[in-house]
Amino acid sequence: MSSARPVTSMSSAKPVTLVLTRYALRACLPTKRRLGLLLPALGAILFGLLAHLIRGPTRLHAFAEVSSSGLFGIVLPIGSMVIGDAVLGAEVRSGTMHFTWLSPVPRWKIVVGRWLAGTMVAGAALSLACGLAAVVAGVPEVAPAMAWSALAGTAAYVAVFVLVGAAARRAVVWSLAVVVLVERLLGAALDGIAQLSPGWLARAAFGGLSGADELLRKGVPFGWAAVWRLALITVVALAVASWRLGSLRAAGHGE
Repeated sequence: MSSARPVTSMSSAKPVTLVLTRYALRACLPTKRRLGLLLPALGAILFGLLAHLIRGPTRLHAFAEVSSSGLFGIVLPIGSMVIGDAVLGAEVRSGTMHFTWLSPVPRWKIVVGRWLAGTMVAGAALSLACGLAAVVAGVPEVAPAMAWSALAGTAAYVAVFVLVGAAARRAVVWSLAVVVLVERLLGAALDGIAQLSPGWLARAAFGGLSGADELLRKGVPFGWAAVWRLALITVVALAVASWRLGSLRAAGHGE
């Protein structure tokens, strides 16, 4: 009589999403990619130091002025893009994504696993760096609000960049277009764009949670309302990415 053990499915041994998340952490986020977060993280600390050079009625006002364009306009989108592209877009471009794509796993679990891995790495690094920036700037009392706002913004950013990676071949180019053209240029001029922008919403979340009223913008939710809006954007982006990933073919990305 054969003593061979029955083959145990991945889903029966461990939750599939957890397995996919651990795989993404190992395969998609090597040390070199994680080190790429050092520059934005160090930039956040430098922006905190820069707040000491700005004159304002309060220390919070100076930090809010620096964080508006520095932390929410540069650090969060760039840091999130480094990781958000790595967890999906880079693998799609290299062709190795098809090994995962051909596995008998629901597409949404693949997307959620990649997003979780990216958010764990980018969220931990950027939220900590932005919180430290508040401490360095001399306003440690708003560090928790900054950390929460940065985490919520990073989660939404990573979801958006995962969507771009699933929808476009040149994901890096399109991701830069989203940040520079859509968020920075159109978002600065149009309230409707800012209401759906992770950067503008994270900025408004911090403004509402910290009491930095100069960061609030008419028509854009602030405080916890902005955090909930970021959560909604995250869910929608992941849903669309899951649908788009299902249209990939083994011959190539969207070909």
